[in-house]
Amino acid sequence: MTDRAILPVPPAGPALVEAVAALLLEAFPQAYAPLSRAREEVEDCLAEGRIARAAMEGDRVVGFVGARPRYGTTGWELHPLVVGSCDRRKGIGSALVAAIEDDARARGGVTMYLGTDDETGRTSLSGCDLYDRTWDRIRRIRNPGGHPFAFYQAVGYAIVGVIPDANGLGKPDILMAKRLLTTDVPQ
Repeated sequence: MTDRAILPVPPAGPALVEAVAALLLEAFPQAYAPLSRAREEVEDCLAEGRIARAAMEGDRVVGFVGARPRYGTTGWELHPLVVGSCDRRKGIGSALVAAIEDDARARGGVTMYLGTDDETGRTSLSGCDLYDRTWDRIRRIRNPGGHPFAFYQAVGYAIVGVIPDANGLGKPDILMAKRLLTTDVPQ
């Protein structure tokens, strides 16, 4: 068994930036090609006021997550989350999400949210007019293509909306969020 650790990233040296950029490019080539674009994304995640964590096995980066404050410091956007293809389904993504949620909570975070695109027809929300019967379609979402929204649901996120056609006609961004506090909201 290899030792695995979820570590805060900053300060990050060039080797870590390069390793995370390679993971992003492998997982999301449509968003991060060429590699220089992936490097820019990693550097952006490490900017002042943002938080980032890396999953390490020995000296190998196997995953990465970032978050940036929105709405002051109460709302945080989780972006990006990536785990290397050979390291998925080992609990790494869940551990990264839990760690970044803890970090955001410690900085006053109340809600973590994210967008998870469906550019490749992996859900029943793809390829349809989401301006028509939006909430009915969301309530009946299916996942025939193994879209990551199911992972996020498994770690406590709920679908709170969509941006129809965000990535082109019939290619939505699925919006998800999770309350980071355990206190009850007044009724």
